[in-house]
Amino acid sequence: MQTVKIGETTLPAIGIGTWHIGDDPQKRSNEIKAIQTAIDQGAAVIDTAEMYGMGRAETVVKDAIADYHREQLYIIDKVLPENAGHHQLEVSLDQSLKRVGTDYFDLYLLHWRGSIPLSETVTEMEAMVKKGKIKHWGVSNFDVADLHELWQLPNGQNCVANEDLYNLDERGIEFDLIPLMKEHHLPLIAYSPLAQADTISGRLTADPFLKELAANHQASVYQIMLAWTLRNGNVLSIPKVATLQHALDNIRALEIRFTPDELAALSRRFPAPTSKQPLATI
Repeated sequence: MQTVKIGETTLPAIGIGTWHIGDDPQKRSNEIKAIQTAIDQGAAVIDTAEMYGMGRAETVVKDAIADYHREQLYIIDKVLPENAGHHQLEVSLDQSLKRVGTDYFDLYLLHWRGSIPLSETVTEMEAMVKKGKIKHWGVSNFDVADLHELWQLPNGQNCVANEDLYNLDERGIEFDLIPLMKEHHLPLIAYSPLAQADTISGRLTADPFLKELAANHQASVYQIMLAWTLRNGNVLSIPKVATLQHALDNIRALEIRFTPDELAALSRRFPAPTSKQPLATI
């Protein structure tokens, strides 16, 4: 099984994404079962945020993990940029902890940059670590310049991860961001690794080459897409888990290995960037 190290913790390289989970009450029981199935199949990481359904995703997570030992899970949550300052970060954190039903988060991320100074957010993150409410902190939707600015701040080097959009449709961060993060041993958390169920370009699931590659690996195109994000290590992918089949398929993608020829063919079909790209976000 492929793994990734975040801070001092080694984790399975595929986790459980919860964006858009909790939006439809009729799907809630299936979403809970899907998260539980993923955990039972070996997933440890659950990625959520106060923004997701304005807290509804967090409450689904709470119900899903109620019967599991907290220590076997690695829970990531995120604070909105407008809540990431002296007066609100701890309040938002406490609300998220209550909705998830836990005393601490393993990792707490700044969801994206806003008007609050980064130094203020770092100060608050460090204070939450000292209080034991989070074990580590990180960032999301940060580009090269953002990381350089962060690392110049007192305690900025304590950031343990950066979560960014990454999939076959969006390879822009390979040009400079991923090499920089690898140099600094900063793992990437890849969100929307399945390109939002192939709604970014709409071309992936019907692509003849991807379909042939999937058949050769006795896998689905989505599993190929997911395995591709892990090919170079230092990446945790967090695809959405909304159904039992999603849960099973995602975890099985951990076993897929590509040959050098397959990787070269994938890059010809979906070229890597040759120049700096604006940071893609959803």
